[in-house]
Amino acid sequence: MTPPGTARTPRGGEPLLRLSGVSRSYGERQALHPLDLELFPGTCTALFGHNGSGKSTLLRLACGRDRPTTGTALFDGRPVDEDDPQVRARVAVTGDTVAFYPDLTVREHLELITVAHGVAAADGWIGQVLADRRLTDHADQPPSALSSGQTQALQLAAALVRPRDLLVLDEPEQRLDPSARTRLAELLRGEKADGVAVLLATHQAELVHAVADHVVVLEDGKVLLRGGPEVLHELDGGR
Repeated sequence: MTPPGTARTPRGGEPLLRLSGVSRSYGERQALHPLDLELFPGTCTALFGHNGSGKSTLLRLACGRDRPTTGTALFDGRPVDEDDPQVRARVAVTGDTVAFYPDLTVREHLELITVAHGVAAADGWIGQVLADRRLTDHADQPPSALSSGQTQALQLAAALVRPRDLLVLDEPEQRLDPSARTRLAELLRGEKADGVAVLLATHQAELVHAVADHVVVLEDGKVLLRGGPEVLHELDGGR
């Protein structure tokens, strides 16, 4: 599900995202120990683990919202920095921080994003995204009027209305009901089919099995396991 006129990074070749020996410390606390990660277009890598395992820290390094203490983080061969216009134009992020303008409606938020990213035929595209995320009936309401699940849907809609080659999501299944989680899995499979690279943090095994090609299991900031989704069977019954 990509905006009109979106240019897509070709499949194959070099990884779109390459993290080499990245770690992150905050004072004396080691939030993430050194690790390597490569992510190719049209694939999904899931970061799996409990809260505090290092998933969110790794996501922040991957999208340039934070800088590694050691190692390098490269997006399409250039240092990952959210202030870099070329990176910002191609990396869409949803996280656990909800920040919306109180005086704008749901539709106006999406319009603002499409204008910022130069999306053509924005009106029709916004309507399509609103319908896909079951937000059409709430388009003229402020975000403060939405339920927690609808707010989560709006966060994802904000990523979907703009061009992207890398989609970074921090536990997008949270606050969604079972039917919405099913639609989320379908959406992410569609992103992969469109050539988008997806980096997903989650602790829901069902979502991992539905969409992930590769899995990195984190515990206390360290890589515990990595491989395909089947590695989850090595964890306490796959939790």
